[in-house]
Amino acid sequence: MKDIKSTHVIDVQMANKIGFIGYRNHAKKLIDIVNKNNYFKITHVYHPSKNIEGLPITNNLEDLYDCDGIIISSPNNTHFDYIKKIIENSNSMIFCEKPPVTSSEGVNYLENMKDNDKSRLFFNFNLRYSKINDILKEFSNSKDIGNIVQINIITSQGLAFKQKYLKDWRADGENNLHNIIENSAIHWIDLMVYNFGKVSKANQLPRLISKNGTSYDTNLINLEFKNEIVVSIFTSYATPLIDSILIIGTNGLIIFEDEEMNIAYPRDTFDDNGLFKKPETKKKIHLNLQSDFTNSIVESVNFFLEHVKNSEKFNINYFNTCLYSNKLVLEIEKSEMKKIKIN
Repeated sequence: MKDIKSTHVIDVQMANKIGFIGYRNHAKKLIDIVNKNNYFKITHVYHPSKNIEGLPITNNLEDLYDCDGIIISSPNNTHFDYIKKIIENSNSMIFCEKPPVTSSEGVNYLENMKDNDKSRLFFNFNLRYSKINDILKEFSNSKDIGNIVQINIITSQGLAFKQKYLKDWRADGENNLHNIIENSAIHWIDLMVYNFGKVSKANQLPRLISKNGTSYDTNLINLEFKNEIVVSIFTSYATPLIDSILIIGTNGLIIFEDEEMNIAYPRDTFDDNGLFKKPETKKKIHLNLQSDFTNSIVESVNFFLEHVKNSEKFNINYFNTCLYSNKLVLEIEKSEMKKIKIN
């Protein structure tokens, strides 16, 4: 028992210092993840004005500058200001929630940073650490389903009809008009970019279905990649809980729904009359998308923490792909479906 206490004291003394910007909702989840790691101690949680009981709150951002790592989980439109201040006034490694920035000014700043500073930044596109990502990599251009032609993603829930949504910064259209893209669809956009590269065409159809708040709560995004894969992403805070993914290849398909992923092939499957019929399911994978998403956040945070613990910078290619996803989202937000009139 004595030895255990001694080890614990050493761990605390050697703990890396982590500062937080943000304290509730998603930030609370990140705080809980960090608190489970004995190599780290949260020394400061910054809020510009509040004093929250039970947390090491500070109203002075400069108190975070001597932290080994700083985690930014604040409203989207504040990310750029915090990144800029931390980069210019500290040597801390930075974990920033998506989207990295919400303006062209922010993009320009990130693009023009020195490589040494870029490698201090980690953006939380956590689906890169998910089983969904592993499945995409396994079956992309595989013998089973062939070359991927089309991917349809539907992921939604009824958050916009909850009373708390009206008081949430995400419902504020003045500062977060495209919150459904920047908080939900962006994960899937980045995952597609991460796997399939650059986009040649894109459009969106944003809507405010719930009539609650002033920001869009529903969106349909279409992407065509330079390798000719087309992806359709429907995200909403104003419909029932749906997690559905369809991946269509030249030789087969993958259907995910109700926590089960079915892989069916080959294309040349015929009935007794020699007519095409739907390929038979050859593989089944049990997967709870909500659990996979939660686990990917843990993996993403731990990836960041491991780099902080080892004083190891991030690969510059990671920064570049994240920035590309960010720029793509901002371009999509500018686009709109054309109105047509047919007599």
